[in-house]
Amino acid sequence: MDDHKYTFDVAVDANKVAVRKAVEEIFGVKVAKVNIMNVHPKKKRVGRFTGYTDKRRKAIVTLTADSEPIKIFED
Repeated sequence: MDDHKYTFDVAVDANKVAVRKAVEEIFGVKVAKVNIMNVHPKKKRVGRFTGYTDKRRKAIVTLTADSEPIKIFED
């Protein structure tokens, strides 16, 4: 948060433009850069049953220097 970087879980089919517009609209900030990465499912086991966790996508959003920080936790 000190570098104006925030991480969000986004929809698997979301792209950088959609994430930028959503963050600017919801939080009222200016976004400088968006990086997106896919998190692959991991194999998990409960007893004799095996399965995989869900595939997901992470977005790292960098705000501009003159933008206000996002208030996640109230002071």
